[in-house]
Amino acid sequence: MTSPSYGLEGRAAVVTGATRGIGRAVAQALASAGALVCVTARDADEVRRTALELGGIGLAGSVADPGHHRRLTELALGEFGRLDVLVNNAATNQPYGPLMDAAPEAWREAFTVNVEAPLRLVQCAWRSWMSEHGGTVINVCTEGAGHVGPNVGAYGTSKAALLHLTGQLAGELGPRVRVNSVSPGLVRTEMARFMWEPGELDIAAGLPLGRIGEPEDVARAVLWLASDAAEWVTGADLVVDGGTRVRAAHIPAS
Repeated sequence: MTSPSYGLEGRAAVVTGATRGIGRAVAQALASAGALVCVTARDADEVRRTALELGGIGLAGSVADPGHHRRLTELALGEFGRLDVLVNNAATNQPYGPLMDAAPEAWREAFTVNVEAPLRLVQCAWRSWMSEHGGTVINVCTEGAGHVGPNVGAYGTSKAALLHLTGQLAGELGPRVRVNSVSPGLVRTEMARFMWEPGELDIAAGLPLGRIGEPEDVARAVLWLASDAAEWVTGADLVVDGGTRVRAAHIPAS
């Protein structure tokens, strides 16, 4: 049996939150597979630098800005003439802390960035290209969407909503568009530094695969879902967590 081609040569992809961490690794993986990549993030200098390094294009802005979705879609279509892959990676983990302390505006911001923005971007992609030509959407969720934990109530709740949104869109947009999600465990990113840096060795020892994740681990999963190799996969959530969900059965080596 031969390995399937990713089939992404000449296809166009938009990646949000694409200048660092998981988003940067995803954009790099797509570009390396032959895709034309449009990146976006809030820092204009980082967007320009990332776009230049990947041989793609970029647009600085916040996904919380309602007009940004349309401008981003128009840029990709104007430069590439198509929009085949959309990766909704941009996210916020604020407000961090007990939900009883969560201010209304911070709560709304979490859902605007983590849930509404992906929906609005899918709407733009669908109306401008994908409804007629097809495509694929990958939402970056989290392994933590399936359970509760201290201080991450807003993040986990909003990502659980994104997980549900993924399935809903998969059902509504098929067969033209496939919609899936990737749910990382603890990954070595700046956003999650406060979680992994203080006790990385202990955390890694408790995982069946013996280490925390790297952005590239998640990027490879996104790349597969975006590719023709996953052409019969939609509405799925691909967990990339080093065995976090099964660690209760793991017996660490002495």
